[in-house]
Amino acid sequence: MQQGYNLRLGVLTMILASFGFSAMQLTVALSKTTMPLMQQVFFRNIICLAIGLVLCRVRRVSCFGSKKQQPFLFGRSISGLLGVICLFAASAGARQADVSILSKLNPFFVALFAAVFLHERVARRQVAALFLAFTGAFLVCNPTMNSNLGPLGLALLNAFFSGVAYILLSYMNGKADPFTIISHFSLVSCAFGGIWLLLTNSFVRPSGRDLLMLLLIGLFSALGQVCVTFAYRLAPASQISILDYAGILFSLVLGWLFLGETVPSTSIAGAVLVVFGAWVSLRSKRDAQPN
Repeated sequence: MQQGYNLRLGVLTMILASFGFSAMQLTVALSKTTMPLMQQVFFRNIICLAIGLVLCRVRRVSCFGSKKQQPFLFGRSISGLLGVICLFAASAGARQADVSILSKLNPFFVALFAAVFLHERVARRQVAALFLAFTGAFLVCNPTMNSNLGPLGLALLNAFFSGVAYILLSYMNGKADPFTIISHFSLVSCAFGGIWLLLTNSFVRPSGRDLLMLLLIGLFSALGQVCVTFAYRLAPASQISILDYAGILFSLVLGWLFLGETVPSTSIAGAVLVVFGAWVSLRSKRDAQPN
């Protein structure tokens, strides 16, 4: 049983994480025609790594963890990396709406893993709230599922690997410093992206605009990584995972502001369901405490 939960702060940091990842996806979309996938992955993590290393030094903690922590740190890092690769690859081969809705199944995996491995009690009201929020996400994304099965399978794997990564974040609460976790994940991801770019000779010299987009990808990703790492330390995983759906709302607004995307009435109705579902889940606080 883990102590010291602060639900309000956990909710706030999870919402900030959702915003960070949504803003990162926007910058990825703005640079996808000129920057290779792995170059985006590399820059997504190099800035996180730099921030993590600096803050590890400031806090005087290990940058990459002790030998005893490595199985869990590598589990979190590799599952997170696989999730990112599956998401980027799925986005390249399927409709974005189809990818978005399947990738948003990760709160269900988190709730399942939290009940099985962390022995968190998942109340019926929380399960109902998840289905309510997922229905809202479905209305916002408006998927057709006419994409090829391969990319759709990768989007589903993204949800699975994200669930694994988030559960490991929650499990390591009190066992590893949050910036050690961030540094470890960023190093593994940077190493993979860097080796890929070297072996395939696919590095593209960025223009001034592309360099700005890559910088923003890294900064927004850093915001998301830092906040999601702390969020799963501050509140039960099964309870705050539903706030991942807030990313859909941020993407809706950012797409309207910067990409000129329209917001149909079904998306507004879906957004209301997402907010209501999150509210129902958070009201379940007393029923969802760990055993």
